[in-house]
Amino acid sequence: MQQRISLVTLGVKDLGRSRAFYEALGWSGALQPDDEVCFFQAGGMVFGLWTALGGHGAPGIELAHNVGSPEEVGAVLAEAERAGGTVVRPAGRADWGGTTGAFADPDEYVWEVAHNPGWTLREDGTIRI
Repeated sequence: MQQRISLVTLGVKDLGRSRAFYEALGWSGALQPDDEVCFFQAGGMVFGLWTALGGHGAPGIELAHNVGSPEEVGAVLAEAERAGGTVVRPAGRADWGGTTGAFADPDEYVWEVAHNPGWTLREDGTIRI
C-alpha cells in the first residue's frame, strides 16, 4: 500500500446543509452524483460528504486509498490483513461502476480501498475527480 490518502469522507446528517456550509466557506466545484454523496477536489486529494442513506451517517469518518486497477483492491486488502488489520468489506463490484472493499486498522478506523474508473489517479498518487 502506497503511503497516501486519496479521499477523506465525513458522515453527515444533512447533505444539503453540509454542502452549503462548505460552499459558504469558499469551497467550489462540488460533484454530486446523487442524493447521498458530494465530492470536492481538495488539492491532490478529494474531500467527501456522505449521508446516512449512503451507509455512513454522522458522526463518522472514512479514509480512502484509491488504486490503479480493480485487482489492486484485493491485493491491498490482503496486505492490510497480513499487517494486522481486519477486512470489513471484501473486494467487490460497486453500483457506481468501480471496485471497492474496506479494512479496519487495529483501532477500528476504516479505510476504503477503491478503483474508480471515472477518476484519474496520477503517478504521484494525486487524484482528480
